[in-house]
Amino acid sequence: MKSVAVVGASGAVGEILVELLVERKFPVGSIKFLASPRSVGKPIVFAGETHAIEPLTAEAFEGVDIVLSSTPGGISKVFSPIAARAGAVVVDNSSAFRMDPDVPLVVPEVNPQAVANHRGIIANPNCSTIQMVVALKPIHDVARITRVVVSTYQSVSGAGQKGMHELWTQSQAQINGVDAPAPAKFAHPIAFNCIPQIDDFLPDGYTKEEMKMVHETRKIMGDDSIDVCPTCVRVPVLHSHSESILIETERPITPEEAREIWSKAPGLTVLDDPGQLVYPLPASTRGRDDVFVGRIRQDLRRPNALLFWCVGDNLRKGAALNAIQIAEELLKLDPVGI
Repeated sequence: MKSVAVVGASGAVGEILVELLVERKFPVGSIKFLASPRSVGKPIVFAGETHAIEPLTAEAFEGVDIVLSSTPGGISKVFSPIAARAGAVVVDNSSAFRMDPDVPLVVPEVNPQAVANHRGIIANPNCSTIQMVVALKPIHDVARITRVVVSTYQSVSGAGQKGMHELWTQSQAQINGVDAPAPAKFAHPIAFNCIPQIDDFLPDGYTKEEMKMVHETRKIMGDDSIDVCPTCVRVPVLHSHSESILIETERPITPEEAREIWSKAPGLTVLDDPGQLVYPLPASTRGRDDVFVGRIRQDLRRPNALLFWCVGDNLRKGAALNAIQIAEELLKLDPVGI
């Protein structure tokens, strides 16, 4: 049994972390929930018992084995190393440590072996990267992917509860014919709109979110030669991210072969019957663990290129579930003491 601390317990991802610890029967001996001062004292129900959220302090990590952290990067940079020095292993959901060469960046369906290389902190990748590499890895293993062109359709829950609130209030205002609140979380109104910007722009015209997909994919897949060309778009959907992906491989791979490979891959479900209007949808993937692929088809002119549609619950597999799976990999390494 492990002593567990959930940091950012009152946030959108934190709430799902709490649910999954119970659902997956994680061996919790004791647990505490930590958050910012404005959330201290709020009740959290875990396994039928009510706990009060405690303040996030350095002393809070004493005696903790595993920390599941979902906070902004600036807070993680301060407190994740403190927790690691106190003897815990931190699974960090922020961007703070993802590209640190001494910190493993892990998707358990792709590179579970990297967990063993931790020095107290393991990074959880970006939500859009996680679902994509779950789909890429089985194909890469048999045909080696050389290039990826991806356009994302990312839900507002990727921007947390404030993002969801902004979509909801703006939509209500437009439906009711009244003035909508000015955008606060997003650069432009998100209701009935698409915004081709997630995070800040860099000098080369790409956004930070797009470059996360480039660098994180290469690190997780263990192949710096993969060419990743991303465009990240925020869409007025509450839950689940969708991605339109084109991959180029060293050898031709048919849609039939790809379906067969994906049907046997861990964490993946194939929904691909266009004749019956069967393909993955954000509305039907919320709350589900797997990544879903469909619309699988060959490039019209290039036999070494394949296109597909990929959908996953960004708060679940894209964040909380992946973190829990990393913690489960830690248990496999040392079920008694981490």
